[in-house]
Amino acid sequence: MSLVTGTHLAKAYGAEDIFAGVSVAIPHGARIALVGSNGSGKTTLLRILAGLEEPSQGEVYRAKGVGVGYLPQEAALYSEGTLWEEMLTAFANLRAREAELSQLEAAMADLAHASRDGVMEKYGPLQHQFELDGGYAYENKIRQVLTGLNFEPDDYHKPVEILSGGQKTRALLGRLLLESPDLLILDEPTNHLDIHAVEWLENWIGEWGGAAVVVSHDRYFLDQTVDAVWEMQFGALEEYRGNYSAYLTQRAERRARRLAEYQAQQERVAREQEYIRCNIAGQNTKQAQGRRRRLESLLAGPKAQTGRSAQVYGRVDERAFRPQEAQTIKLRIETDLRSGDRVIETKDLAVGYQDPKGRSGDGKVLFRAPDVLLWREECAALVGPNGAGKTTFLKTLLGEIAPLEGSVKLGSSLKVGYFAQAHERLNPENTVLDEVRLTRELPLGQARDYLAKFLFTGDDVFKKVAVLSGGERGRLALAKLALEGANLLLLDEPTNHLDIPSQEILEAVLADFPGTILLVSHDRYLIDALATQVWSVEGGALEVFKGSWSEYVAWKEAMQNPKSQIPSSKGQGTRGKEEGAGGGGQVNQQSAIKKQKSLERRRAARLSELENSIAALERRMAELTTDLEAAGADIARVKALGEEYAQVEAELAARMEAWAALAE
Repeated sequence: MSLVTGTHLAKAYGAEDIFAGVSVAIPHGARIALVGSNGSGKTTLLRILAGLEEPSQGEVYRAKGVGVGYLPQEAALYSEGTLWEEMLTAFANLRAREAELSQLEAAMADLAHASRDGVMEKYGPLQHQFELDGGYAYENKIRQVLTGLNFEPDDYHKPVEILSGGQKTRALLGRLLLESPDLLILDEPTNHLDIHAVEWLENWIGEWGGAAVVVSHDRYFLDQTVDAVWEMQFGALEEYRGNYSAYLTQRAERRARRLAEYQAQQERVAREQEYIRCNIAGQNTKQAQGRRRRLESLLAGPKAQTGRSAQVYGRVDERAFRPQEAQTIKLRIETDLRSGDRVIETKDLAVGYQDPKGRSGDGKVLFRAPDVLLWREECAALVGPNGAGKTTFLKTLLGEIAPLEGSVKLGSSLKVGYFAQAHERLNPENTVLDEVRLTRELPLGQARDYLAKFLFTGDDVFKKVAVLSGGERGRLALAKLALEGANLLLLDEPTNHLDIPSQEILEAVLADFPGTILLVSHDRYLIDALATQVWSVEGGALEVFKGSWSEYVAWKEAMQNPKSQIPSSKGQGTRGKEEGAGGGGQVNQQSAIKKQKSLERRRAARLSELENSIAALERRMAELTTDLEAAGADIARVKALGEEYAQVEAELAARMEAWAALAE
């Protein structure tokens, strides 16, 4: 029996339908991702499954005694106690039994030997069960969870009310994990977590025995944690098996199949219409009238159900529709200005900020860097825990904060574009339209057309920045960035608040960007797709690795386990002075690396598209073979099916030839 089951669920707010006809089941031990564009109803469905909101239609059934833990998207823990005291509440039952055992121990110590036996008979089973239930380990569990979520021992006894907003969110997540309910429903659990904390959470979920339903924009996290994906789109839900990458492949295959079915049905409809036109007034008028009635019934009939194949016209009365495409941003970031080869150089650099209360020259050093060099057309990913100094480093490059020690040098012919994590460069009092026209003087109509590419339509362009959501601010900041024509992009968490379709578009655009990128991000999926260097800030030092994120992870694992072989790679980690930093050969090499990554990405996407199309065409040929066998003596039907078979066969041969050439 499933832990939670929802049947024929629908939700509407007034006249606006959010979704309808949604049926889901969450079995024991499930790991499910709920994905979809912003506004598609994901959070609403989670709240309904958690019992916090009622559906407009349908029923939710929960197994008897099932415990459900829910982490809202904008979660925060509110408590008058300390962080440690709040974590202890997850073990209230164990602590009550612990107190009972203490009372029994005291009683045994006070009673005479002869009276002690009855108390010991009660104490023994209670103590055994207490041990089995983890009674002697719960404090260690608390420490493990708090450490994993980046709390320091000094934080344990701080009042919750003085913690930052991000710390309160992590505290609530920590308490939920310690409570270990049968089902965890997590809405953006990786918000406010750095890469180390996200990796810890991945491992925790992997070892946990309960079920989980997760909404997250972190594609790498979903790849590591889930074995099923629910896609919420256009008011309906479809299920896929496997992790996020498997879902992408299956989604492309389904769309290709449905598009082929739609096109095949359109061709059959066109042939029927031609037959009706030619025969409605002739000897075959009765047949033409019958075909017209069936055709009218088909075209007026219901749409084929989501998730089902639209059947061949003539077998069922279902109309196939062209697969819908979600509305996404249309982004291009281009530059006509070529920079010098040496883009960013540092020497004896200490990054930090001046102490406003200290003497001149005093300051707090966040980290020290080796003498790094970033070449034109490279992408360096700057990673590290929250508060390590990553944003401070970007502001040091921009000249907004002076280096505490050493120097930073930017190359020649540079135009810098900066995407700020908190979008502080957007004026809260300006409208969306004002912000774009301040970046580049555009005619009103052209500016509105441009903003429509970033999903700001109608009166949206007159909204003030102050009332925009996080996702809307992110899209506006990208719209401004794309107008600047920069050839050096400093990007501070550019995928924050963007839904997954927008992240995928941004990734593709940055992969083709002809300039240089310094990327601060927790998005490992994005880093792995773009980075030619990884700059890791940890323990007050910057470590430089020349290679991709996957190569960096493998290198770190090999360093931690010396017995394993360190993978061969173009890169190596350095903490001291940069070696081998000179020479145009390296410029060409790094440029070639980035271009090759972009070409490989496009090649892989085209191969996947061809494979999905080939599979759909092969299935169509199998259907046509069955239909031909069933047509018997119906000469007209045999002729039509034969023509379509020849057309599909020719198209399949062309696709196979294209696939073979690309694969070689």
